Amino acid sequence: MLGNMDLSGMMGKMKDLQARMKEAQEQLSSITESAESGAGLVRVTINGQKKIVGLEIDNDLIKPEDKEMLQDLVVAAVNKAMENIEPKIKDHLQKSTQGMLPNIPGLDLGNLMK
Repeated sequence: MLGNMDLSGMMGKMKDLQARMKEAQEQLSSITESAESGAGLVRVTINGQKKIVGLEIDNDLIKPEDKEMLQDLVVAAVNKAMENIEPKIKDHLQKSTQGMLPNIPGLDLGNLMK
């Protein structure tokens, strides 16, 4: 019976951990970082969910009438590439931890790197 209580307590802690991880994941969208290249001619802002939320390109690099379209296209392409890498990240994590952790229902290691 004591073993059942330990297992129950461990499962409760796992549910708490899972809830905290989900909350932390949701909060990542509010964390941002910006980087510049070309002496400030290009500036990208990305959030903690690995999504580009902003892109600025200096007018000297493009035709001014096409600037907004180019920005939208670059953002869409980069975000799509980030989405495409997620299954590879998940697969890698599963292979890397194979046999190290017990099969715990609801524990998705692939979500740790999102």
